[in-house]
Amino acid sequence: MQVTFGVLGPIEAWDDAGTPVALKGPKHRALLARLIAAYGRVVSVNALVDDLWEEPPAGAVSATRTFVAALRRALEPDRPPRAPARFLVSKGPGYALRTPRDSVDAWRFEDAVTAASAASPSVTLARLDEALGWWRGPAYAGLDDEPWARTERSRLGELRLTAVERRSEARIAVGRAADAVPELDAHVAEHPWREKGWRLLALALYRDDRQGDALAVLRRARDLLVEHLGIDPGPQLSRLETDILRHAVPVDADVARDPGADESAGLLWADATAAYARTVATGSRVRLETTVGLLRSLAVTGGPGLEEARRQRMATVTAAEQLDDPELTARVIGAYDVPGIWTRSDDPDQAVQVIAAAERTLARLRPDTADAMRARLLATIALESRGTGSARAAEAAREAERIARRLGDPTLLAFALNGSFMQAFDRAGRAPRRDEIGAELVALSSRHGLPTFEILGHLIQVQARGALADFGVADEHADAADRLAERHERPLAGVFTTWYRALRRAATGASLDVADTAYRDAATTLDGAGMPGVERGILPLARLCLRVWRGAPLDIDDEADWGPYEQWVRPLLLAAGDRPADATAALRRLPDPPRDLLYEAMWCLVGRAACVTGERMMMERARSELAPAADELAGAGSGMLTAGPVAGYLAEISTALERTS
Repeated sequence: MQVTFGVLGPIEAWDDAGTPVALKGPKHRALLARLIAAYGRVVSVNALVDDLWEEPPAGAVSATRTFVAALRRALEPDRPPRAPARFLVSKGPGYALRTPRDSVDAWRFEDAVTAASAASPSVTLARLDEALGWWRGPAYAGLDDEPWARTERSRLGELRLTAVERRSEARIAVGRAADAVPELDAHVAEHPWREKGWRLLALALYRDDRQGDALAVLRRARDLLVEHLGIDPGPQLSRLETDILRHAVPVDADVARDPGADESAGLLWADATAAYARTVATGSRVRLETTVGLLRSLAVTGGPGLEEARRQRMATVTAAEQLDDPELTARVIGAYDVPGIWTRSDDPDQAVQVIAAAERTLARLRPDTADAMRARLLATIALESRGTGSARAAEAAREAERIARRLGDPTLLAFALNGSFMQAFDRAGRAPRRDEIGAELVALSSRHGLPTFEILGHLIQVQARGALADFGVADEHADAADRLAERHERPLAGVFTTWYRALRRAATGASLDVADTAYRDAATTLDGAGMPGVERGILPLARLCLRVWRGAPLDIDDEADWGPYEQWVRPLLLAAGDRPADATAALRRLPDPPRDLLYEAMWCLVGRAACVTGERMMMERARSELAPAADELAGAGSGMLTAGPVAGYLAEISTALERTS
């Protein structure tokens, strides 16, 4: 029997005859939906328990296995006893859904939208007409309170809106502009912040010989964007208005690169900056906001550019506050949406100042201030609070993401998702959640032309997939990040992909010397990169983790700069130096490591030191903290180093506890 599955609406399954399969209760449907959302990947039992219950009851693992058994009986009623399941298969620590892509409506929908993008307008129209007809309601309906479902619902909902716009675009292209108008009119009414919807509606009206209506639509779009978001329309909307006023036929075309483009660009820059200096008054609000835009562009160049942007950033915030205009200050703070991948700040003191300024500005904004401004301040708080474990920062991340989703603003959502990523370290074992954030960032950014955030999404998935030892997929994301970075001149991405490839060699069997050399070579990419928060201590830490995992002597240079990791590696180094009493004393005064990309690695090193010294309390603490990450590689979630499988350390700790009981 072939079964088809539906999540584009309530969770359903149908047999060959189209008869609904009885899926039993809400937990059964939620479990099936969670496996569908994993796209064929294995979801561990522990992860399923976390996703099915906010507060897992006693016996939750057994209940989960019971749900799986009941679903298997419903999906395969004729399966002989003890025969392997066809759909819900057991794999390693958990379960996966194994079914053809065209048997799941959401997967089929994604494939149809992708295929339509490369087809002729008439084929695109036919394909998207059919694909949009598969929707029966909001995606994953009935699972409104589940974080993982919200992420998938948002991603699929965004893809659906893209499909609606592409279908309208195809209608216009085949000469059916009048037919596109009603759908586009409803589309922009429901999603007023989607500039492409407004552009298509105006274009359809213009092609239907309704020039006045087209211009009215463009002016309505401008008024909405300025009044509610405080931003001007993008260049495509402005260009379309100009074309209509000139009675030109609007077309979208790529401009071929001229061999003299580099020289021309330099001349244009000189002319434009000179004109700006002549016409825009020194100290004006416009100049201040322009400065922030330049600093944002400067930051992604890396090296001296990043350092200079960081040096001047707080000066712009201070200047804005001195003008006593909270909305201006909000724009200045929120405009610096430079993506962040590392969970330790390059300048912790400045981060504290930026957070304080953002909080002051939030408190002073008028009640009628555009929500987009508030969301950018909240996302800034979440991003700048990286690694602190602040409850306020986690709340700010959730609120920024909620506002961004409600407004339907892709750039704002990408910024908010970066804040959510920085707050997805509340406990060990959160790589699957970060993988979901990365996947949404990649999909969102590729659709809306946000290359810097698209690179960020790929790097997040490099980290998450590395933690899950899924190196094949991590390699694909590293390669994608490198391609985008080369195309868009984002050199810092190469630092992280180089370190990832060193980690991969260490994790996949390279000899100690080869892996050690790979780490040393990777460290050279940090010279002059302008990222002290990444650079300090990372090379000796990578080499130490490699030796701990391989059981090699811990012959690290005594003069090594351990940077922010010193207090968590010191007990192990003392124990290795035959100073058990000092190691025990260091363990007893040790604080918890920061909840960041190296949280699991730090606890593995602490757990090993506790085993060596027999410090029982710290062994129990390490085991408790590491348990949720039992299926991960310690530290590999950083994308830079690994101390090996967490499961090995848990087993070692359990054995040591038995000996000391």
